[in-house]
This record gives sequence, C-alpha cells and structure tokens, in this order.
Amino acid sequence: MSSRRTQSFVLLLMLAVAAASAHAAAPPERATPSEREFTPQARAGVKRALAWLAQQQEEDGSFGNLSHYGPHVGITGLAGLAFMSDGHMPGRGRYQHVVERCVDFIVTHSSEGGLLAAETSHGPMYGHGFATLFLAEVYGMTNRSDVREALRKAVRLIVNTQNEEGGWRYQPVRADADLSVTVCQIMALRAARNAGVYVDKGVIDKAIEYVTQSQNPDGGFRYMLNSGGSAFARSAAGIAAMQYAGIYSGESIENGLQYIGRFVPPHEQTVGHYFYGHYYAAQAMFLAGDAYWQPWWSPVRDELLLKQSEEGYWRGQAGQEYGTSMALIILQMPNRLLPIFQR
Repeated sequence: MSSRRTQSFVLLLMLAVAAASAHAAAPPERATPSEREFTPQARAGVKRALAWLAQQQEEDGSFGNLSHYGPHVGITGLAGLAFMSDGHMPGRGRYQHVVERCVDFIVTHSSEGGLLAAETSHGPMYGHGFATLFLAEVYGMTNRSDVREALRKAVRLIVNTQNEEGGWRYQPVRADADLSVTVCQIMALRAARNAGVYVDKGVIDKAIEYVTQSQNPDGGFRYMLNSGGSAFARSAAGIAAMQYAGIYSGESIENGLQYIGRFVPPHEQTVGHYFYGHYYAAQAMFLAGDAYWQPWWSPVRDELLLKQSEEGYWRGQAGQEYGTSMALIILQMPNRLLPIFQR
C-alpha cells in the first residue's frame, strides 16, 4: 500500500475508534444499499456471475465439480448463499430452484451422526461449517422440517466435537484446533441460534475465548494457539467471529481492524486465501460501522470486479465455483439480505 493511502486509512480508523467509543452499546441499524456502495458496474458483474454459477449446478444440486474436491457440501452451501444474497430463496426469485436443489443436495448428505459431507469431502469440518450456515439461513426463512432435522443434527455434531481449547479442526473429533475451522463453526452456530435452534451459550463462550487467545500483539491472529504469526485471512475471520459474539468494541477489536486495514487495495502485502479472507474482512468492516466500512468497501469492490473473467466467474483456491460464490457473497454485502450478515 502507498504511504499516502496507508496514512489516509489509519486516519479514518482513528476517527472510527473515536466514534465506536462513543457508540459502543450496539451496532448500527440495517440500511439499504446506496448507489455508491452498489454501483451499476457491480450490479452488472453480479448478474453475469449469478448466470454463470447457475449453469454449473449438477442435476443432483451440487457444486464443486470444477474443483479437485468434486461435489462438495461446503461449496454447494456457499453457492446457495450467493444466490440468497441476491434475494433468491426456496419459493421466491428467478433462481429459487437453484437454491432448492442446493438444499436437497446437502440434506441428502446428512448422516445420522449429523455430519454434512459428500463422499469426496476432505477435511470435512470446513464443508460442514459452511453447509450448516447455509441450512440455518434457509431454515430461518422456510421452516422446512427436513432442513430443521438436518440442521439440528449438524449443530449437535459441532457441539459434541468442540475440543478442550474451545475450537475445532478438520475432522469431527475432539482433538486439536485451528482458528480458521473454528470460526466456520462459530458462524454456523450463530446462524443456527438466530434460526431458533438451541445452542448452549457456554459452547459459544468457550469458542470465543479460543479466538481471543489466538490474537497476536500486532492485532492479527495466529493459526493455532501454540504457533503461527499473523495473516490477513485468519485475522479477518477472528475479528468477524468476535463481532458475531457481540464484541463490537475494545482494544482487541480496534487493533484487529487496524491490522486488516493494512490490506485495503492497492497494497504490497501478499494475500493468501484471497476470497476466504475478503469474505470475512467484508463482514468485519461492515459490522464495525460506516467509518470502517466505507473506506474499505469501494477499493475491495473495484478490485474484485477487475478480477472477474469475461464469462462471469472468479477462480479461487478451491476452484471457479468456490471463487465465484465467495466473490458474489462479498459483492452483495450491501444488500443486507442474509440475517447472519446484518448489523
């Protein structure tokens, strides 16, 4: 990032900290997107991407076939969220049937023990977390009994596999934990609670304690409690998780937001896990309020649009369907349609 751009963003963050201190009681109210947030170029990019993504869905409802994973509940859940972010859901919208088939695929791949995973899943707790988040958002809008049962079992599995540190890792067992997988489960549990599924508060509190213990002195977050320096993607995830637990202010939040702010485009740092990181960074900046959101949003939106292919897709680390789904969720944050992403 240029020196002038860095100074400008730091100044805006300082003003935001002052504003947050004065209004720390509750996050701001929901608002509709402005033309400045959701430009005609962004709307055109979203429209093209949704059309491309819909064409990639398999007959069984799955997404992920353009990745090395094959049909995948996590990528399918993210794709479903991408369409729901534009107002499409079971029974409503041009792409309602796409969302319905996403639901059917994930529910079909719910085991008796609660794990949501297709046969090709690798490190299934990532996919399980994203798929559970999707089911929770769907259930909150439809009250489908089959979704409720799959969601209830999925939540029970998350609760039962939390380890002693308070986190989760790739496999559904009480073993070690890492921040990235842990945040996926926190998001799923928060969405399930929003939809009316019981989740013991102690589980959330223990998970957030794990997250807060993962923060480094520079404001960023490490991968595991006993190792790892700070990095953009997991730091954005850590701050978003704390906000979803109701922590909107304080030194940890302010330091974390300033760390994330180093990566506003254009910047010189290497960004690993680009779409995963910006997925959480958009949420973190949005939940922090307009003083943080506005200077962050426009550069990120414009950079994403520049990265979009002529066909309408984005290529992510886990394939085109994953990258496109993540980009669509990020670009449609101003819509404020998904309950989990609202302030």
